[in-house]
Amino acid sequence: MAEAVLTGISETRTRPAGWRPRRTTLVALTLLAPSLVFLTLFTYWPVIQVVWQSLFNQQRVGGPQVYVGAANFFKLFADNAFRKALSNNLIYAFGTVVPSLVLALGFAMALARSSRINALFRALFFLPVLIPLVAAASIFLFIFLPGVGLLDYHLAKLALSGPNWLGDPDIALYAIMGLTIWKNAGYYMLFFLAGLQAVPADAYEAAILDGAGPWQRLRYVTLPYLKPTIGFVMVIGLLNVVTQVDHVFVLTKGGPSDSTNLLLFYVYQQAVESYDAGKAAAGTLVMLALLLAISASSLRTLERSFGERDT
Repeated sequence: MAEAVLTGISETRTRPAGWRPRRTTLVALTLLAPSLVFLTLFTYWPVIQVVWQSLFNQQRVGGPQVYVGAANFFKLFADNAFRKALSNNLIYAFGTVVPSLVLALGFAMALARSSRINALFRALFFLPVLIPLVAAASIFLFIFLPGVGLLDYHLAKLALSGPNWLGDPDIALYAIMGLTIWKNAGYYMLFFLAGLQAVPADAYEAAILDGAGPWQRLRYVTLPYLKPTIGFVMVIGLLNVVTQVDHVFVLTKGGPSDSTNLLLFYVYQQAVESYDAGKAAAGTLVMLALLLAISASSLRTLERSFGERDT
């Protein structure tokens, strides 16, 4: 058997110059060809177009393109509106991903056991995920209406007056964060429910025998086993932070005073409102670089987490 394997390896290394792929290889390439074509047309080719467009400047629709090199990137980073959008995105990321993960983990731990009541609460917590983001933003627009909105109505019952939730530059971004947390916590809960199923019951039993309390079991048993799940959910949350902007369109359109302007909405403004295609393409590439950096670092964290579990 070993001789046959060695013979096969030696024949593979000494293939003649006129070697042709096997029939199975051709069949595999034929089956993959449609997917590769669509991937090229709708993923790689648009990226190439954006890279090309970021190096040129076009003053009007249908006008000539003038090569400017990296000038669009310099102009982008010199724009105060872009820096404001970038800082807003960082605050928005930290203020939505962390609370969403904490709430999702709490929901998952409270509803980990299978029962009819828990199944009902799981469905209720997951319900916001089924609502489109535009529809959810419309609901929250009614909630945040100053004076007559649902939130101000109940505050008035307590003899309190609420601020202008979407019109105050100091509060508007946090109001949008509330919508995002409400929308995503139930979705992340599903991943934590699946991750909790992988925690062995023996680990909890051993911790209880050692006298560990609830917080100690959470810290030394639950969280170490959930490291890969937390890393994966964090990747999804950060990607959503950069790519979701529908609620900004409905609620504030980046205002007031650019206090809710996020990177993707800034790119939209440059491309559609200002018709600065080169600057919009440069902003898109910056966003793409951020997404790649987030994905690479998170995947590396996942690999380390799986490595620690295997050892």
